[in-house]
Amino acid sequence: MEQSSSTSGLITNFDPNFRAGFACLVGRPNVGKSTLTNALVGQKIAIMSDRPETTRHPIRGIVHRSEGQIVLVDTPGYHRPRTLLGKRLNDMVRETLMEVDVILFCLPANQKIGPGDKFIANELKQLKTPVIAVATKSDSVSRERMLEHLMDIDKLGQWAAIIPTSGLKGTQVDDLVSVILEHLPLSPPLYPEGELTDEPERVLMAELIREAALEGVREELPHSLAVQVEEIIEREPHNAAQRSGKEPTMVDIHVNIFVERDSQKGIIIGKGGKRLREVGAKARRQITALLGRRVFLDLHVRTAKDWQSDPKMLGRLGF
Repeated sequence: MEQSSSTSGLITNFDPNFRAGFACLVGRPNVGKSTLTNALVGQKIAIMSDRPETTRHPIRGIVHRSEGQIVLVDTPGYHRPRTLLGKRLNDMVRETLMEVDVILFCLPANQKIGPGDKFIANELKQLKTPVIAVATKSDSVSRERMLEHLMDIDKLGQWAAIIPTSGLKGTQVDDLVSVILEHLPLSPPLYPEGELTDEPERVLMAELIREAALEGVREELPHSLAVQVEEIIEREPHNAAQRSGKEPTMVDIHVNIFVERDSQKGIIIGKGGKRLREVGAKARRQITALLGRRVFLDLHVRTAKDWQSDPKMLGRLGF
């Protein structure tokens, strides 16, 4: 993985024992990777949902500690692909695994080890990269169930460490950070202090809108939903504070929400457009916090039939 060119050469004074590098979270869909990413970074970077396959882009978050820096990559869930999109997401995971310093294999404590976990474990055995097995969602099970789960994980492969955590509660997140740092190379910091992600704002905005749209919908919709931020237009300053730069101007954000069937449009829009307004209100609050300025969100729901298997449409959406 390449360091951001914007930070290259800026960091010169550092402890010679400082460690920095890349860590990748991998696992089946919906095993708590995004929640754990946000807990490690200490701020919302990756979208969270109770629906599988919510992560589509490998969001990069940055963990800062006095003794080191971890650049986290939250990959899409590894799964048996049924569409061209699914195949491309799996290819994205494989490419990421080849480029990081340490891998975090997430296995949720509230689910038994299954065929998908065994498939990923066998894939990881082919790599020389150290793998930390992370028992996620530790807050959701009893102590007895957790012990059983940890023993099952131990039987699954040879791990650099096995750590139970809860991203939701923050349980043993600091312990996990310490173990990750042990496996990173001696290196100067890769990013300046305080920088939490190098994802483009446009990508983060699209993810926040998609998270809002996914909330409380039928199970099949997440696989069919995509968001494209089509245009971002900064409004002309309309008062003295904005003209002097003391107050930011408002931003108009034009967005396409794509579904695969006309029947799915009704799910997103809702009766009389009520649900789409709720999606817009929630996403607007989060985007306002992200940008630090007022935004006008213009959402359009469009049908793109079978877009998950259309190479041109996938390219347009960044896959």
